[in-house]
Amino acid sequence: MNSINRRSLLLAGLGAAGAGALAACSDTSGASGTSGTSGGHAGLVGPADEVVAATERKRGSTGRVRKVTLTAAPATLDLGGGVKARSWAFSGRTPGKELRLSAGDTLAAELSNQLPGRATTSVHWHGIALRADMDGVPPATQAAVRAGGNFTYRFIADTPGTYFFHPHVGVQLDRGLYAPLIVEDPHEPLKYDDEWVVVLDDWVDGVTGTPDEVFAELRRGMDGMDGMDMGSGSGSGSGGSSSGDGTGGMGDMGGMDMSGGSMQGMSASPSAPSGGMSMKFMLMGARSPLLGGDAGDVEYPYHLVNGRVPADPEVYRAKPGSRVRIRIVNAASDTAYRVALGGHRMTVTHTDGFPVRPGETDALLIGMGERYDVTVTLGDGVFPLVALAEGKNASGRALVRTGSGGAPGPAVRPSQLSGMVMTADRLKPADDVRLPAKRTDRVHRVELTGGMARYDWGINGRRFDMNDPTAHPILVEKGQRVRLDFVNRTTMWHPMHLHGHTYQLGTGGPRKDTTIVLPNRTVSVHLDADNPGRWMLHCHNAYHGESGMMALMAYRA
Repeated sequence: MNSINRRSLLLAGLGAAGAGALAACSDTSGASGTSGTSGGHAGLVGPADEVVAATERKRGSTGRVRKVTLTAAPATLDLGGGVKARSWAFSGRTPGKELRLSAGDTLAAELSNQLPGRATTSVHWHGIALRADMDGVPPATQAAVRAGGNFTYRFIADTPGTYFFHPHVGVQLDRGLYAPLIVEDPHEPLKYDDEWVVVLDDWVDGVTGTPDEVFAELRRGMDGMDGMDMGSGSGSGSGGSSSGDGTGGMGDMGGMDMSGGSMQGMSASPSAPSGGMSMKFMLMGARSPLLGGDAGDVEYPYHLVNGRVPADPEVYRAKPGSRVRIRIVNAASDTAYRVALGGHRMTVTHTDGFPVRPGETDALLIGMGERYDVTVTLGDGVFPLVALAEGKNASGRALVRTGSGGAPGPAVRPSQLSGMVMTADRLKPADDVRLPAKRTDRVHRVELTGGMARYDWGINGRRFDMNDPTAHPILVEKGQRVRLDFVNRTTMWHPMHLHGHTYQLGTGGPRKDTTIVLPNRTVSVHLDADNPGRWMLHCHNAYHGESGMMALMAYRA
């Protein structure tokens, strides 16, 4: 039975309030304050507990309420260039219509599930530190919304920043069900003339298959490749790798690298003889030094910028000399992007909604779930904004037009892509968002485990169990300073996302909610346990997370 159906059965008898009464687990860690995850059952804060409502009442509120309806339904999406994709989307478009609030406003968003069959869904408000019962994560915080059903998400959005929203059921993230959410700062100190929201995505749905078909192939793992029938042709987007020196050099972007047994440049036959394994979606040989090696699992026919293919891009128009704030959201499921604006340097001002000390760069690396804000003073002409699919020899493209001139073609690679590439570890937080110095009360070792061979991605050697979501939680208590040590024991990179909180990279890095953890590396982050509830911690590669690389960070009752 696939995971979506399994979730539907699990949640069929649960109401939203019932999700708050799920069985809880106990901490069996020692007195040292250092622990992994633990089993057993004891009291955890539930999504509907009074402490959750009390925390919400303490948030600064403007008293204004923004009401919206989000209708999740099948749609035929026009991706430009004659490409039409049958997918699922909010109100018939992807990205969905941008939501924009002022800090302290209350969002009342009614989700109407008009998806086909018996598909359940939800909305997760990615990056927002909101009340736990509105986080949109079945079965940890609510029952999934049944087909034909409605659910209203209501919460105060009190922290300015660039966010987005998407489902948290199965691999629905890899459809068209996402949109940006901007929370404006009423006292914004940043000076600029205009703003452009840029949403990046890797696209397969309704073109070469569905995300469920992709996941079904991936979960067979590499162990099933014995006897695989390999075709002689090259699948779209599978040809080259992005090589470099680890500091942003592009190197040779074409050709086949067969080192280490890779099969780059080749695709499997879509139909293999009996005993073999067909390989329609799995991408082989995607390599990136910036990502520490293997760049991704899935071969995507298109990479989109604001829902458009590179051959028919969105055009942003402005006047020469304009200072523009660009809010960049990576809504992809399996692809990190190296982003640059031809002919310009960018100044990074925010990451994951929080301000940083401004830093200039030629390009930036953005993993799935991450967001970056940059400012640019525009020149006179036509300039490509290119989102290079890191390690996959493919890209998305938009255009900035401030004057006359011809537009560069879809395959353009601005020289800025070969320059300095900003990564989060190079940034420092703005002084007013730096975590105050404080003794660490609790340390959790979070080992990232598994691999492609069996597609058994997990945390601390376990796959997350949707049938028992509160088993083996990462336990914290309100008021604690917590350190999470992400220890990547795998040969792939993972963008690790924590719900309901932001953390600080190291002791002096930026505030974030999603961070790239490279293969065989450890990244330590610090957070204040100030938002009681049950919160998912997971890899934001949609397929890694769905296969099991998730855990629950839960507060003791």
